[in-house]
Amino acid sequence: MNKTLRIGTRGSALAMAQSTWVAEQLEAAGYPTQLVTVSTPGDKSMAPIAEIGVGVFTSALREALAADEVDVAIHSYKDLPTEPDPRLSLAAVPVREDPRDALVARDGLTLGELPPGSVVGTGSPRRASQLRAAGLGLEVRGIRGNVDTRMRKVTDGELDAVVLARAGLARVGRLSVITETLDPLQMLPAPAQGALAVECRVDDVDTEHLLQSVLDDQASRAAVAAERAVLARLEAGCHAPVGALAEVVEDLDDDGRVALRLSVRGVVATDDDVLIRASATGETTAAEQLGLELADELLEARAALLSGPGSS
Repeated sequence: MNKTLRIGTRGSALAMAQSTWVAEQLEAAGYPTQLVTVSTPGDKSMAPIAEIGVGVFTSALREALAADEVDVAIHSYKDLPTEPDPRLSLAAVPVREDPRDALVARDGLTLGELPPGSVVGTGSPRRASQLRAAGLGLEVRGIRGNVDTRMRKVTDGELDAVVLARAGLARVGRLSVITETLDPLQMLPAPAQGALAVECRVDDVDTEHLLQSVLDDQASRAAVAAERAVLARLEAGCHAPVGALAEVVEDLDDDGRVALRLSVRGVVATDDDVLIRASATGETTAAEQLGLELADELLEARAALLSGPGSS
């Protein structure tokens, strides 16, 4: 394939950094590229994501791809709706960045060092519920905006801290601002956080094979498939905030030999911020099924809690 690959991207600093990285991998493998900026509804609104809808950052990119205006679309995987688009192929999931959340706080403070009453900003119901459930007496405030806009609220004194995806800060070269990377035991990240989704048209087999051979990472793909399966099943069963994290880990098989297995953890919150957790381990080849089973366990535990003594 000698044609120049037109890569569709949002125009934000983070999206451009992600797409530039993908372009560099393709260029290094000998494939010329061109970045094409596509404006999305999410770039034009400051309303909370919960109000303007899932897919608000991805729909315009997908339409441009389907209309043959670009050959490749790069998404933050966590922004994609869980329902697949039959026109498009998920050609590659590149090596994932660190999926954990990160705290950017005044005076270099960690989460545990923030005094009660401190105001912490986040645009994520998932992060908000886990922050409130931590029992630290923090005031959680909803915010929108790009990375710099959110961090400025801390430096200007409007907020004591913000919680952001560590991967986003890594991609825009801002890891130095992090005052604490949050352990998943404290805060389980969003399904697919830190991962990129690289799509092409389903009938563009040459581009699909090219992207897969240059960019796809099987461990990242398996982990994200499990996490997204958790999200898809829970979205169908409740509207609560969801966190999930899957990792390929070394385990011993029945013969004592080292084997790679997939470890998945999930959390779902009730309306009053009680967190329900579950975990499971299974074969990397059955990632989606493992995620679905874990989600069912979470749904059953949540239903039991909500119907138990003292529930309303």
